[in-house]
Amino acid sequence: MKALNIFDPKISYSSIDDKNVLSFIEIIRSGIQFKIFLVFANSSPFTLNEWSNFLHISERTMQRYEREKRRFDSLQSEKILEIAMLYKKGIEVFGSSEKFNSWLETDNLALGKTKPKSFFDSSFGINLLKDELTRIEYGVLA
Repeated sequence: MKALNIFDPKISYSSIDDKNVLSFIEIIRSGIQFKIFLVFANSSPFTLNEWSNFLHISERTMQRYEREKRRFDSLQSEKILEIAMLYKKGIEVFGSSEKFNSWLETDNLALGKTKPKSFFDSSFGINLLKDELTRIEYGVLA
């Protein structure tokens, strides 16, 4: 099975199906290489410090991963993929990365007057943001 590259800009959130999920599981189990993560991280609006908080590892550990050309463990790889998928969905919903980035940085009343990006550190938070993006996509702004 050919591994799916979630970081490929030609792959849309809506194209994710059961076959892709199996590819994601394969990627998670083998771990995401730091250099591949870095390509995505550099195209995101988040600093490496923010990424280290999302992934619950120190910046020094991230620097060591880069220096040693290591892979992230399965939990960190899963979180990276969850954030990448959410980021793609957000760009699709908002129409541009600039608009989505602005939404991520703005206190949100529906999310308890909290910046959406502050929820990237947990799977429950990421799922909460997915639900919020779906409501926005369908015009349900409660």
